[in-house]
Amino acid sequence: MESLKHPLPPHAESTAVATPLALLEHLADGGFAEAEALLGNDAESLLLYRDGDTVRAWLNVCPHAGRRLDWAPGQFLKSRDGLLVCAAHGASFELQNGLCTAGPCRGESLRAVPVVVRDGAVFLAGE
Repeated sequence: MESLKHPLPPHAESTAVATPLALLEHLADGGFAEAEALLGNDAESLLLYRDGDTVRAWLNVCPHAGRRLDWAPGQFLKSRDGLLVCAAHGASFELQNGLCTAGPCRGESLRAVPVVVRDGAVFLAGE
């Protein structure tokens, strides 16, 4: 007797479990964190910013000179008026959309990385 094989649907063949970038409880409201993520084939440093139950993420790279935004790993500067400040050259970025409002890259934007908050953790969107 011949046995019939039924292939698994593509989504069922993968047993990979998404790894969270951060736990929401470890990210203060209005605070920043740095996370490492694999984007395509490249490991990238990400800047995470929490605003209530929402988290925004950008590549941790200033568009001015391609340097990291943090002054020490995971340590970011925030101005009194609530802008992210690049530690290298002082460019200031809005935290709603990553737009540079002052400094050498005025008018340029940080490169957004889509993330979602699920079950109290931050994940890359689509994972």
